[in-house]
Amino acid sequence: MAKKIILALIILIFIAVAFLGVTSFINDSVDIYFDGENVTVSTYTISDIDKDGLNKAICKYSVNLMDNTTADINSYKNGVNEICRNYGLENPEIKIDSSIGENQIPVIVNVEGTSMLPTLQDGQKVLINKTHNINVGDIVVADSSEYGGIIKRVDDIEGRSVHLVSDNQEISYERINGNLYEVKGISTWVDISNINGVVIQY
Repeated sequence: MAKKIILALIILIFIAVAFLGVTSFINDSVDIYFDGENVTVSTYTISDIDKDGLNKAICKYSVNLMDNTTADINSYKNGVNEICRNYGLENPEIKIDSSIGENQIPVIVNVEGTSMLPTLQDGQKVLINKTHNINVGDIVVADSSEYGGIIKRVDDIEGRSVHLVSDNQEISYERINGNLYEVKGISTWVDISNINGVVIQY
């Protein structure tokens, strides 16, 4: 009888050690996929949390991020981590994949107007990579205090200030209420934090 009890205890200890060994290799993770318009979130954990609620909260946060000019991949991951903590999931591995690669956030944007002719057409869809890593010559989407949301070419960079210009250099004239107005492309400066992303496909 004593041998059976000892054998049963040994088996229980072996099972417990095996279980702890397996669970120690199971890392909590959140997998996020962007395709430019949609976001898919999957959470993997053995913790007893509301995974559906967590996934929905991350999806909502991700969609709002697409219009947030100040956000980048690092601030996005920090935001996802904060949401995870609110749901009781501490320090999960955040894995971001997208149609343009790992740790990239693509966003599809509609072009409005003719100021980027002949490069971009009115109504055309373009794909941007949500980043502040820009170079002279890039086409970017930005938020201008003077003009609102714009899509322009980077003409110059001085520290954090970015000079944006229209590709369309044609000047036209419009008569409004009897007055003649000159209509020409935009030339403006914005802070680099107001750059929403770089156009990578059009």
